[in-house]
Formats: sequence, structure tokens, C-alpha cells
Amino acid sequence: MDIAASSGAEGRLRAALEASGHRHTAQRGAVYRYLRNVTTHPTADEIFTQVREVLPDISLATVYKALEAFVEAGLARKLSVGGGPARYDGRTEQHDHVRCLRCGIVRDVIGPHDSEMIRGLGSGDGFEIIDYRLELIGYCPACQS
Repeated sequence: MDIAASSGAEGRLRAALEASGHRHTAQRGAVYRYLRNVTTHPTADEIFTQVREVLPDISLATVYKALEAFVEAGLARKLSVGGGPARYDGRTEQHDHVRCLRCGIVRDVIGPHDSEMIRGLGSGDGFEIIDYRLELIGYCPACQS
């Protein structure tokens, strides 16, 4: 990883946390770096397991607090999918997801799709659409076999 890019990201993390009333800590930095570098939208438990390899003394409660701070600061999105545990996404711009019914993995939808057409859908009675979340459900390649 480029050191300059890493320090720039760390500076943005610090600024966003402080702007929302949260402190920057080494633990939050490690959780955020992990979250920004995965594409699977992990649960807090999955993040804890991975970050603990780098910071053995980190607690699950610290991971949960870090994730909630990131959501409040606009640095991450909390996804409630399929009735399972919340998953976290380091990408905050509008994008959609696919979820495997068997293993539960959640990934970003890749490729073009018509977001404006989706926003144009409605209830027919004047319901104002301000945002949407699209989740495509099926089976990942590993679970198809």
C-alpha cells in the first residue's frame, strides 16, 4: 500500500470521526482499514476475527463501537439483509448488492444498471421516493455446486 495514500486516508478518517464527535484511535484505524479493503460486507464478528490478528488485544465491543462511529460519521453503511446479523460496507456512495441465500455472503452489484429507472418506480399514489436499496438474491458460485 502506498504510504502517502495510507496517511491521506488516515487523515480523512480522523477528520470525519472528529467532525462527528468521535475520537480517532489505533483500534478504529485498524477496523476501518480492514473494512475499506474487503468486498464481502462482513459482520462485526467477522471484522473482529480478522482485526484481532493484527491487534490481539482488541475486543468485540470495541469493534462494535468503531463500526457505529463510522456509520454516524458517514464513513460506512450498516446493512440489514436477510434477517441475519448486520453487515458493514466501507463504500458509502449509492450502490446495490447481491446476497447468497445459502452462505449469506453480500457483495456489490457489478456492472451498469439504470438507477434512474429504479428511482422512477413508485406506489402509484404519489409516494415520494427519496432513496432506495436494491438487493438481488440468489446463490454465489461456491454455493451453486
